[in-house]
Amino acid sequence: MIDLAAQLDLLWPAFAAGLIVLATHVPLGMQVLARGIIFIDLAVAQVAGFGALLAHQADHGDGPWAVQGAAVGAALLAAILLQWSEKRWPQLQEALIGLMFVLAASATVLLLARDAHGGEHLRDLLVGQMLWVSRGQLLAAAMASILLLLAWRLFGGRGGSFAFYSLFAVAVTVSVQLVGVYLVFASLIVPALATSGMRRRRLLAGLGVGAAGYCGGLALAAAADWPAGAASVWALAATGLAFSFIRSAVARHRAIC
Repeated sequence: MIDLAAQLDLLWPAFAAGLIVLATHVPLGMQVLARGIIFIDLAVAQVAGFGALLAHQADHGDGPWAVQGAAVGAALLAAILLQWSEKRWPQLQEALIGLMFVLAASATVLLLARDAHGGEHLRDLLVGQMLWVSRGQLLAAAMASILLLLAWRLFGGRGGSFAFYSLFAVAVTVSVQLVGVYLVFASLIVPALATSGMRRRRLLAGLGVGAAGYCGGLALAAAADWPAGAASVWALAATGLAFSFIRSAVARHRAIC
């Protein structure tokens, strides 16, 4: 009982972080899927992570506002560039997004090349440290997510591409520091893919798929002593696939009946 209580005490902040990420990424993921720019999350998340690491390298690691400012600034710059390229070369947008990701990832490797802890920093950026998020981080991320959702409701539909890219950049910056680049991407894409084609209650279904995936991933990580972020990526994918199979089976049953 003591071990179970200790595990729950360790896992609940990570699950809360996952729910905060899902709150913004499930609706944004549906927009990304509709726009056909699937890899934008990876690119912007990598750029935001590079900005945060750059602030650390500049000896601002003890100043959280400097790190946050660098991450948000880098992500917004990426968003402005992508919004501009969408207008100028819409047919090349997906390729340009991929190029941005590769350049940001390569720049991160070069930045950490002479850092004795470079491998550790890179791993934290990619798979995150969601088991060690603090209550202060959760509170700040929750407040930022609420503001982002309100801004999206007010301006998202009317602000065009600029509003979408800007809000997306800030959302990714908040999320990548909680759960890492890989899990941010999975949170964006898996629920959107699993619920693709749904006309009713799609958002609720997407949130359910995401929450089940995080829950399964954290349970798997605790049972097998695996990294929580990587385990949650696979659990999210498995949950999305299972949901898609169930949808198909229910649809076939209704067609027969």
